[in-house]
Amino acid sequence: MHSAAKPVRLLNAAVIVASLGYFVDIYDLLLFGIVRIKSLTDLGLQGTEIDRVGMLLINIQMLGMFIGGILWGVLGDKRGRLSVLFGSILLYSVANVANGMISGDSAITWYMIWRFVAGLGLAGELGAGITLVSEILPREKRGLGTMIVASVGISGAVVAYFVSQYFGDNWRICYYIGGGLGLALLVLRVSVAESGMFNTLKATSVSRGNYLRFFTNRERFIRYLQCIMIGLPTWYVVGILMTFSNAFAQRMGVQGPIDPGKAIMICYAALTVGDLASGYLSQVLRSRKKVLYIFYALVVITIILYFSAYGASQTAFYAICGLMGFSVGFWAIFVTVAAEQFGTNLRATAATTIPNYARGMLPVISLFFGFLQTGIGMTYLQSGLVTGLVSVGLAFAFAVSMPETFGKDLDYVEGE
Repeated sequence: MHSAAKPVRLLNAAVIVASLGYFVDIYDLLLFGIVRIKSLTDLGLQGTEIDRVGMLLINIQMLGMFIGGILWGVLGDKRGRLSVLFGSILLYSVANVANGMISGDSAITWYMIWRFVAGLGLAGELGAGITLVSEILPREKRGLGTMIVASVGISGAVVAYFVSQYFGDNWRICYYIGGGLGLALLVLRVSVAESGMFNTLKATSVSRGNYLRFFTNRERFIRYLQCIMIGLPTWYVVGILMTFSNAFAQRMGVQGPIDPGKAIMICYAALTVGDLASGYLSQVLRSRKKVLYIFYALVVITIILYFSAYGASQTAFYAICGLMGFSVGFWAIFVTVAAEQFGTNLRATAATTIPNYARGMLPVISLFFGFLQTGIGMTYLQSGLVTGLVSVGLAFAFAVSMPETFGKDLDYVEGE
């Protein structure tokens, strides 16, 4: 099965829309972490309740992404990449607007419901966008295309922070802006064409989007698991070290209070630069795996720096957050590998579920982080350090045995 090759520009409509869609996706995904304290305080919570409910809301959102990853992935292989790309944008945009409208005695309950719905919507955009871009672009430009999508998208976290700063305590407007951006993006849908590989496959009788196939073949399941696990360090850094940077900094005696929203913004600004660097380096080295090894080593170095920041100034601590962000800037490589490891009939399912399962590992990382404290008796700082080293160690172990995919021909299908 080979579709006709046509010259394709790097900055085509699919790359632009996928990039902007991921921009809004990340804006919404990280917005809660940025306005967490403001919103929960405004809704009547105090003290330790803010951290407890905040973690619960993050985990509920991640659960939505975990479930949504399967639903959107299967739809992407059965109905097409475009239907998922724009359907997911519509869902998380509506959820964003609804988040800004919660109030009254049941506000926390509705906050949980709409963060779950937002998670469902957020689960689909990246995988559909990366699959579409990977299939439309020629193999020599594929890594550059996904690098652009990831880099533009991740900068949405920086915008989310500055929007929250500009509007001060009015966190509701921040949610309205996210919803409005997503709805505005839907206007561009008319200019994007469906993947030629998918259209060719659709005309055949080959089974598409059969999620159970990842578990019926041992070699395919191992590939699937490898793709998920290589993303662990990113969500450890963002979900634990950045989101709760105020708690870590306080325990290390950092001079002055640390704003988690600012830490997330700095982390993601640097992560954007890291994505550009890792994507370009992958083209230079002609390898995805070598780049992962380099960035894993950087993660270990920055974790040690983070937990050595006793008595550091605010500026020094935020600088370390930036270095950590750069070190986990291999998200572009991560999502590209997810798309490249599987055939056209399972590619959208893989590329959609894998990033969401990696994100969905955050509750597991959080539970391990908590268990080290309550079950083993480690301190908050000790458990944070051990959790990080275990996350990087696991990611490296799975990356070592993973097949290299640079320059791989994607025009094929997965058998039984």
